[in-house]
Amino acid sequence: MHSNSVDLIYLDPPFNSKQNYNLMYKNLTGKPVPDQAQAFCDTWEMDDEKEELLRNMPVLLREYKVNNEVIEFWRLWMRALRDTQPHVLAYLLYMTRRLLHMKVILKSTGSIYLHCDPTASHYIKVMMDAIFDHRNFQNEVIWKRTSAHANPNRWGPVHDVILFYTKSDKFTWNSVYQPYDPEYLKVKYKHHDEKGHYRLSDLTGAGWGGGDSGKDWQGFSVKEIGRHWAIPKEAIAGIVGADKAALMTTQEKLDSLNAHGFIYWTPRGKHNGRGFPQFKRYLVGGVPIQDVITDISPINSMAKERLGYPTQKPIALLERIIRASSNEGDVVFDPFCGCGTTIYAAEKTHRQWKGCDIAILSVNLVRDVLEDKYRLVNGVNFEVDGIPVSEEQAHALFKRDPFQFQHWFVEKVGGFPTRRLSGDKGIDGRLYFETKDGLQQVVLSVKGGKMRPTDVRDLRGVLERESDAAIAGMLSLEEPSKAMREEAARAGMYEYSGILYPRIQFLTAKDVLEERRELRTPTKLGSRAKTGQSSFAYDEATTY
Repeated sequence: MHSNSVDLIYLDPPFNSKQNYNLMYKNLTGKPVPDQAQAFCDTWEMDDEKEELLRNMPVLLREYKVNNEVIEFWRLWMRALRDTQPHVLAYLLYMTRRLLHMKVILKSTGSIYLHCDPTASHYIKVMMDAIFDHRNFQNEVIWKRTSAHANPNRWGPVHDVILFYTKSDKFTWNSVYQPYDPEYLKVKYKHHDEKGHYRLSDLTGAGWGGGDSGKDWQGFSVKEIGRHWAIPKEAIAGIVGADKAALMTTQEKLDSLNAHGFIYWTPRGKHNGRGFPQFKRYLVGGVPIQDVITDISPINSMAKERLGYPTQKPIALLERIIRASSNEGDVVFDPFCGCGTTIYAAEKTHRQWKGCDIAILSVNLVRDVLEDKYRLVNGVNFEVDGIPVSEEQAHALFKRDPFQFQHWFVEKVGGFPTRRLSGDKGIDGRLYFETKDGLQQVVLSVKGGKMRPTDVRDLRGVLERESDAAIAGMLSLEEPSKAMREEAARAGMYEYSGILYPRIQFLTAKDVLEERRELRTPTKLGSRAKTGQSSFAYDEATTY
């Protein structure tokens, strides 16, 4: 993504709330999958990669033109966290590298919103103060994400934090209003005429002075009550314009307000049967958005927009942010797209959008929602980048990153990848299918390089070892040899309802991409959730 190309960034990155985001997988299969890939796991630790990043952080900060004072502060802070809270340090290192790049792609008039929970917000704010400059901090927005959360030992945790920063002191801001509370309207705006609902307010201000503001009008003297005429500037400017209003006397302004129906005359009073005039303040717009959001509810279990993502945010929340900090046609970017809430909100508000996510499952889900619900055409209205659509691209992905190739292939056939570095004992993923006895599974093995008959024998051993596995699938770039097929045939057949299925089956990248072939099972539960050109990308450069 080019520098200075994005108007608004919203991100909701994971942190250490000890939630297992594989609940999404569970929602799709109905089966707990504790050994699935930790694509959505928000626990952090200092590994070799992060230790190296910590050592090189001063160099990286200088490359992004961070000043020396901030670098020195950063070095001391990181050292303290290294000794006291290494999991926080691991997370901040992960985020720092990404936020530095986000600052580069953000326009000078752009804004960034980072959504987090209170366990991390104070650390993240210090990090963002350093990267975006504390002078560009605009708001800490509180979103009440749930109505109640019982806890016997502390106040109920019911809110999230959204940190709002800009890249400079000149940034896009639009007035956005939220609806008035019905009870507030009933009490405060109980009057009504052809212009709408209004409340009565004073036309005078405290103290009396010389000039027009202290002179009588229509027989009413403000001098007698020690006050002066105080005319709402917006009201008179809305009638005659600000330039003309500046040339008018106070009495001329009052005449104009009266002629246009903005003055209320009390029916009984001392002056010719009339009471002192009051200003009709009409209801317009709504309540300007505040930094505490209580009128947008979280997504409940029955909501139509719910997609099964454990941390899914409501589209209305993102619409509010997008309307406030961008204009139609602007570019909105979400680097942690998840189920695509930011993309849908940007599409609804007529913005261009870009998004990426580490999980191919997420990319597939967003693509399907865009096609099915929003009637967008892949390749015309939006593009998906980073996921192979040809055999050649599959080879390129394997060459670039064998693990991501493995991850892609498993999800491409409808399976769920197993955890990286988990000692999976020859299992790269699992696929589930439904039978009258419940869910059965297919164990998956991915081979990107040269294959041998011994690979099939090893897979037979896995199949025999995994008592609850009915079928095994070997996913490869190469076509299996005759000897490999003969070895697979020795594994026998799986029988269900009188139909036989090979217990070891082969699929190549060409099979699934060009010939649309699938593993043969009685039924299948896949990982895909059906539900200006923009783009959505699989972030193959990011690892777990």
